[in-house]
Amino acid sequence: MVDHQLDQSPSHAPQAQPAEAGDLHASAILDTDPSLTDASDVAKALHVDPAVGLSSQEAKRRKEKFGPNQLASAPPVPKWKKFLAQFRDPLVYLLLVATAISLVAWFIERANAQPGSSTEALPFDAIVIVLILIVNAVLGYIQEAKAEQAVAALASMTAPQTSVLRDGQVMRIDTSDVVPGDILILGEGDSVSADGRLLAAASLRIAEASLTGESVPVAKKPETLDSAKALGDRMNMVFNGTSVTQGTGRAIVTGTGMDTQVGKIADMLSQTEDEQTPLQKEMAHVSKVLGIAVCIIAAVVLAALAIMEGFHSVDDVIESLLLAVSLAVAAVPEGLAAILTVVLALGVQRMAKHHAIVKKLSSVETLGSASVICSDKTGTLTRNEMTVERVVTPSGEVQLTGTGYAPEGRMIAVGAADGDLEVPADIRAEVYATLGAGAMANDGELREGDKPGTWDIVGDPTEVSLIVAARKTKTDRRFENFQRVGEVPFTSERKRMSIVAKDNADSGKLTVFAKGAPDVLLSYCTRIAVGGAVRPITEGDRQEILHQVERLSNEAYRTLGEAYRPLDTPSIADVPGMISNAAGEVLDIADQSDALERDMIWTGMVGIIDPPRTEVRDSVAEAHRAGIRTVMITGDHPLTAARIASDLGIIDKGGKALTGDQLDAMDQQSFDKATSEVSVYARVAPEHKLKIVDSLQRQGNIVAMTGDGVNDAPAVKTADIGVAMGITGTEVTKESAKMILADDNFSTIVAAVREGRGIFDNIRKFLRYLLSSNVGEVFTVFFGVVLAGFLGITQPGSAGVTVPLLATQLLWINLLTDAAPALAMGVDPQTEDVMNRKPRKLTDRVIDRSMWGDIVFIGVIMAAVTLIGMDMHLSGGLFTDRSVNAIGHDAQMVEARTMGFTILVFAQLFNALASRSARQSAFVGLFSNGWLWGAIALSVVLQLAVIYLPFLNTAFGTTPLSGGAWLECIGLAAIVLVASELRKLVLRAVERGKESVK
Repeated sequence: MVDHQLDQSPSHAPQAQPAEAGDLHASAILDTDPSLTDASDVAKALHVDPAVGLSSQEAKRRKEKFGPNQLASAPPVPKWKKFLAQFRDPLVYLLLVATAISLVAWFIERANAQPGSSTEALPFDAIVIVLILIVNAVLGYIQEAKAEQAVAALASMTAPQTSVLRDGQVMRIDTSDVVPGDILILGEGDSVSADGRLLAAASLRIAEASLTGESVPVAKKPETLDSAKALGDRMNMVFNGTSVTQGTGRAIVTGTGMDTQVGKIADMLSQTEDEQTPLQKEMAHVSKVLGIAVCIIAAVVLAALAIMEGFHSVDDVIESLLLAVSLAVAAVPEGLAAILTVVLALGVQRMAKHHAIVKKLSSVETLGSASVICSDKTGTLTRNEMTVERVVTPSGEVQLTGTGYAPEGRMIAVGAADGDLEVPADIRAEVYATLGAGAMANDGELREGDKPGTWDIVGDPTEVSLIVAARKTKTDRRFENFQRVGEVPFTSERKRMSIVAKDNADSGKLTVFAKGAPDVLLSYCTRIAVGGAVRPITEGDRQEILHQVERLSNEAYRTLGEAYRPLDTPSIADVPGMISNAAGEVLDIADQSDALERDMIWTGMVGIIDPPRTEVRDSVAEAHRAGIRTVMITGDHPLTAARIASDLGIIDKGGKALTGDQLDAMDQQSFDKATSEVSVYARVAPEHKLKIVDSLQRQGNIVAMTGDGVNDAPAVKTADIGVAMGITGTEVTKESAKMILADDNFSTIVAAVREGRGIFDNIRKFLRYLLSSNVGEVFTVFFGVVLAGFLGITQPGSAGVTVPLLATQLLWINLLTDAAPALAMGVDPQTEDVMNRKPRKLTDRVIDRSMWGDIVFIGVIMAAVTLIGMDMHLSGGLFTDRSVNAIGHDAQMVEARTMGFTILVFAQLFNALASRSARQSAFVGLFSNGWLWGAIALSVVLQLAVIYLPFLNTAFGTTPLSGGAWLECIGLAAIVLVASELRKLVLRAVERGKESVK
């Protein structure tokens, strides 16, 4: 219906046959500098017709020839190096020292063995430690690979895309698929994906600071340069890595990947290492504190033993060192870092399935802490299914039937049933003029979909709704003779858009068509079209128009005004006020909008309905329960914004919205007060969004901010959680964001916050579990040595140190109970109260004082039941079973260690159930996590193998247990769960008491 060819276009090159990939040479795609070559000659050299673009087959051949449009990256780390990296850990070094000490002890024992005495045929302790290290490395490697795959999957979902012309159609492709000869379609907010020679431009400005350091966006034009220029002065070239800040354009790709200007300096760009997240830093701090504490405990124990008993032989020294190693092994949860990464990766994969694509794992931590969500209205809180439903002209008002983007419907009088009351001819003519102006001043496009009866839109849905309305009323046919020759693009500051079109049916005479915010556009109008005649606009006309704007806004319509201005000349240079250069060429009309956008004729306005998403009201209510405030920020009329906000429950009925002008009039103190109280902002510019974010952050809020346009990028980047729109968002905004909404839906943000809270809760669960279990092991070893004589671990008159549990047994416990149960807890279902709590502050410790109390309490209980179980099988202890006196002390120690070993394993499995909540009973939702029960079952089976398989008896120093012994093991281990339940009961009672006092 409307030809949207851009101005300043050079003549098209003749139709060229696609070249074979072999006809082009990657080393020299062009023999000459494209900035000094006419655009049509560049197109010929690259064998492409600018009006059609490459064919899909030719593009595929060129990609095979030139490779993907990517900068060269460091070669991937080989798998064997990744595996060996699992051993680069201080704890592993410590365990290797333990292995060396075990080997030395075995050799000494063999060398000093008396003839006929029995000694170990092989150094089983050393062999077991090495095998467990290898198994742990394999598990770490597998978990790391899974996390890398999850991150890679997310990266592919957020891969940048580019608009190109191929097979005569504008299409979106992955930026990596752009090839030399592609025709780039550039628009405001796009990232330029390759180096290219401009073919056409309309008010095009590109930010090149990332490449040239130029802080001000550079105006671009397709004219050939007369001499070679510096990079920043090549006005007819666009460069990879820059971004469009204004206008539109088309460029032919002359260089991709490493053949771009950015590629030439790629060697100067260093690979940035992945930064540790705050959570990872805290975990490193916790592990460090645990390690230091254990080293101090080991030093104290060794010093005490040296003073009290002395080291009488080499065996005493070796046994003491093994004790220190046992304490260190018991303290540090080996798989913590890998488990943490995998749990975060699995969490973001679940988010991605629900349309929330988190670009970095670290953002999950922030998501659960969000206290304010600032959201745009259109498409996020509403469906973004724009439909022009009302057209208000100076003589009356009509309604357009039909919804969505199908151009099916008709014009009827307001309030009449379809088919009743034909619209009067004078109003009909005014409607045609209004919809025609809106369809002309338009960058949208409506296409028939692949399936019959479906329609695809390209561009802004608001603009496409005007095209649909024009087709419904057949207005488009009345403007077929017009061809666009120039454009003054829409910006959020101008709040309007104008184009210049020539009428091919009237000697090429020019007309300005404009659309924009009615109150803004009205100020540029001096005339009004009424009943086929044009007369001066009066103050009464203005007041009536503004009254109609207010009425439609109150009915939740988005309003757009339309106007036009006949220029009565075929040459734009003849328009009064237009400035030309010495060659007589008109300078960029975007800089001369005042000369064009004046003395315009008001035709009318449209009321566009964009119904609220039905699910958003529930999401807003859920956010409110979670202590999260929802703030609407929109460029719409204040009354429209307030009406939609009240319908969604963001504000109460009758609530007001603040406008950008009102915000500008405030000082910082008043501004902060306003943002703490007001939740709806209308007629705001992008800089207001940034100020609102800054203000909310000054008040201690964790702010999520949505954005789609290029000017939203600063606010999105500044927000704690920048959220870009996946459908309508520009590439620049997506690059600035930490999260992308694949469905542009506000409810997805709330769902992501819920998921973020659930992930964080699960992290706390497995941290509580891992650390309390490891603290239990440390206390077992420490008190087992300190109280060895009291418990019967050492006999009167015996010399040296006897450790309650062997280092290999402790390693087995960590391998058995750390990995699988902790991972299973990382995917624990969300608790019902996850969105009934206030947001967590980022300054709050992951492991707070209350959790440390829980960790120490469980650790003490775990150590106590383990040592009691051992004591029952040692003569001379507190609870000794007299039957053990029938066997020697060495046999007693093997049995006692097997008891303690098994009790500690089962105590940790009971602890896995108890650790799922700090307050809620373990029996609530006991069987809701099948993965956890699977992990527990696996651990039980493996522990049975260690106890009943003879070769594992030798390796781990165990012996088969009787049925009675098993009852003792299970009964003592279960005390951990009972003690935890009693503690939770007391804590819940205390909390209820505090609430009743309040």
